[in-house]
Amino acid sequence: MFDDRYTLAHKVYPYEKSPDQDKAEAVRHPVVIVGGGPIGIATALDLGQQGIPVLVLDDHEGIGMGSRAICFAKRCLEIADRYGCGAPMLDKGVVWNLGKVFHRDDKVFEFNLLPERGHKYPAFINLQQPYFEQYMIDRLRQLQAEGAPIQLRGKNRIDAVAVQDRHVVLDVMTPDGPYKVEADYLVVCDGASSPLRDMLGHAFTGKVFQDSFLIADIRMKGDLEFPTERWFWFEPSHGSGASTLLHKQPDGVWRVDFQIGWDVDRKEELKEENIRRRLDAFLGDVEYDMVWSSIYTFQCKRMETFRHGPVFFAGDAAHQVSPFGARGANSGMQDADNLGWKLGLVIQGKAPETLLDTYSEERVHGADENILNSTRSTDFITPKSEISKTFRDAVLTLADKTKFARPLVNSGRLSVPCVYDGLSLNGPDALPGGPERTRVGAPMVDAPAGDKWLLELLGGRFQILTIDTDAPDALDVDGIRVTRVALAADGNPELADRYLGDARTAVYLMRPDQHVAARWEQFDEAELRKALKTATGRG
Repeated sequence: MFDDRYTLAHKVYPYEKSPDQDKAEAVRHPVVIVGGGPIGIATALDLGQQGIPVLVLDDHEGIGMGSRAICFAKRCLEIADRYGCGAPMLDKGVVWNLGKVFHRDDKVFEFNLLPERGHKYPAFINLQQPYFEQYMIDRLRQLQAEGAPIQLRGKNRIDAVAVQDRHVVLDVMTPDGPYKVEADYLVVCDGASSPLRDMLGHAFTGKVFQDSFLIADIRMKGDLEFPTERWFWFEPSHGSGASTLLHKQPDGVWRVDFQIGWDVDRKEELKEENIRRRLDAFLGDVEYDMVWSSIYTFQCKRMETFRHGPVFFAGDAAHQVSPFGARGANSGMQDADNLGWKLGLVIQGKAPETLLDTYSEERVHGADENILNSTRSTDFITPKSEISKTFRDAVLTLADKTKFARPLVNSGRLSVPCVYDGLSLNGPDALPGGPERTRVGAPMVDAPAGDKWLLELLGGRFQILTIDTDAPDALDVDGIRVTRVALAADGNPELADRYLGDARTAVYLMRPDQHVAARWEQFDEAELRKALKTATGRG
């Protein structure tokens, strides 16, 4: 009855018959999420913490095998922290900020992704995706125990979907047979191959790059040890591929990516003896155990729009980018971060339905930015013309000797959070001399705040941050309560640098997803009310 799409690493939500299956009529749920991967669970955590009833349906019973996504960026971890599961990820993950790029045997470039102090989370951690998902599900179970209205059902496969004017009807198959579920809103998070996207007839537009990359996760024996850094080789002299990437993971596991070309026999390449042939050429006389392997191709594409009436697409179901740059899971977490608060306000009657259109507006903007950067990385890593290769090789040769060429080296420009410049929810940027990095539309930047961190004080709701100026402690605007976080710049140079710049005082209006909605030099209630209306789609 069930043809599993992947093998489980952990069976964490085994099938149980639900009361919905015995009802004569389909039960209507405010939100149904299809897909129990990291983006579906993140969306459920966001909604559940708001008290919004949410049902997650997955055709498996737990977490898939393999490291898959391993590089989780600072912004992604900050989102997870707000959901209550960032700390165990940081504890388990391998922290890194430094990367090095080699051309054959020569180091041509290195970079530090977070050279400054004063942040709770590092630039990146490496953490196998099964761990990342497990910590999120652990948090979901904790919220359930505390009474959050979240349901998670395994072995509930969607066989058909019908979109009505204001709701969605799902035909669900289980080990006990079929039943129907209705949803006011449907969030599709069922991955890159997205059966639901196909059922609804929505296409991707974009590009598939004709190259193949072999992943090998290994556990090395003996004393050989590489630094906890991202190492990337162009045309490595060890002959293991056109490029090679090395990352350290928890539990003594190392990820090696080999660029192996397009016209390869994938079945042959995945045979252990052929994987070992590449690894032996790379590592030399080193003993190791094989942990996991896979082959992938670069794809940079997205849906035209991420909202279709009451249906929303998120994560890989909505957009795909090449793995170099770590933009897949990281951008998917930003999808959940963007959609959750908007659905919450609309369902609670605190914002108009049109607010939900801005999910697609903002996240398509983010997807296009990721696709642009990912495409540029891919073109540099895998040049498809003689001119492109000549340029790439010239950059690599010059980078070792000249400073101007180093920023042109592109071994996968790593994920940074999207700034919603010029989009419809933005209010005024009226802070003369304010820092560029915390401009309107940007995500808030962390900083020390006494014995806490700034982002810990700025939770998942509308708030104002005041620095060295006065404002009310709370304000009610059309059913939305805006609370104040008051800080002083004296003795806090990081806060002053990141939020004042050349200004002496500042007031920031923060959205629930911790993006800047507006900023001013002084508090003005009329201006705040106007900006809040804009940020909730009523301006």
